[in-house]
Formats: sequence, C-alpha cells, structure tokens
Amino acid sequence: MNLFFKIFKYQIRNILRSKWLIVYAIFFLISSEALFNFSGDYSKAIVGLLNISMILIPVVSIIFGTIYIYNSREFIEMLLSHPLERKSIFTGIYLGMSIPLALSFVLGVGISIINHYDGNIALYATLLTSGFLQTMIFMSISITIAFKFNDKAAGIGVAIIIWIFFAIIYDALIMLFIWQFTDYPLEKPIIALTLCNPIDLARILVMLKFDAAALMGYTGAVFEKFFGSLQGIIIIIT
Repeated sequence: MNLFFKIFKYQIRNILRSKWLIVYAIFFLISSEALFNFSGDYSKAIVGLLNISMILIPVVSIIFGTIYIYNSREFIEMLLSHPLERKSIFTGIYLGMSIPLALSFVLGVGISIINHYDGNIALYATLLTSGFLQTMIFMSISITIAFKFNDKAAGIGVAIIIWIFFAIIYDALIMLFIWQFTDYPLEKPIIALTLCNPIDLARILVMLKFDAAALMGYTGAVFEKFFGSLQGIIIIIT
C-alpha cells in the first residue's frame, strides 16, 4: 500500500506539470459557458455539452494515456525490474494518470454548472459522473494498448482505430444488427450490446434524465426500464 501511494503521488505531480490539463479544463469551461449563455435553454445546453464530451473525452483519454505510457516506458520498466508488487505499480500508474484528467473535465464543466445551476442535480451529476467514468475506462484501454504494442506509432494508430470503432462504427453495426433481425425479440441483445460501449451507455444514461425515453419509442422504454432499475445500475457500475 505504501508503494502504491508513492507511485500515485509521483504520477499526480508528474501529470500536473502538463499544461494540457489546464487547456483541457479551460476548453470545457468555455464550451459550457458558451452553450449555457447562447443556447437559450439549459436542456439544449446539456445535450450540446453531452455531444462534445462524448467525442472529446474518449479520444483525449485514449491518446493522452497511450502517449504518456510510451514516454514513461523506461521509468515503468525500471520499476518492474525491481522486486516490487506489480499490482501496486500498475494501480498507482493508472490512477495517477486517470484521476487528474477526469477531474479536469469535472472542474471545467462543474464550474459552469454551479454558475448556471437550476436545481436539476440528478441530470448534472449523471453528466459529470459519465464523463469521469469514461475517462477512467479509456485510460485503462490506452494502458493496455501501450503495453501490447512496442512500437509507439502502431500503438497510437490502434488507439485511434479503437476510438473510431466505439464512437462511429459500433452504432452502425448495432443498426445493421437490428435491421437484419427486426423480426426477433431484440431487447436483451440490444441492452447487452449497449453495455459493451461506454460512449453509448453514457449518452443513454444522460438522455434518460430528460425523460427522453418517451421520444425514443419502444427501445427507449426498454432502456428506461433496465437502466433505471437497481439491477441495471449495479451491472453498469461493475
């Protein structure tokens, strides 16, 4: 545990030296303020902010994490060459990378939300939590990529492909699946497929806070019934 905290604190200090965290937080702050001030409707502002975050958070997290691991490879290899607990090493590196980036998003958007708070705490909490968890998920993917591929260019290329797959291709494949098997009961398969894509999952959870399931037809009702239940929440968290 002592080793974990030492590595975690070292990673935090190292990450905080990066100006990109400040730029990242300021971008979300400016974007949030612009949407709240010029949309004329807070609901439209949240939808716009959701669309921005669902694109930007995954790509920044996966590319930033991949590049950071490649740049820190010698330090990590040095740690692994010593008789130290590997679980503490990897956990400290992962959390030390992920938490500062996730908090940059929460800080940037959170300041704007506080400035324009209208009492809808459930909606705002869901938006911030989904962004935080997406950062953690795609950071973990980036670490896996960096350790699987020794070549930096190949690793970054794979990271971009994975982001494109989850952000664009995955939805197209689901639509093709629904079209091909439209005569069969697809409620459970669609829910299972949705759980495999953190971007879609975050989008649906936030949209359901708008009571948008009524506008999504039967599929929306299925999502609302599952994701609004205690069982659904437990499955999402795990």
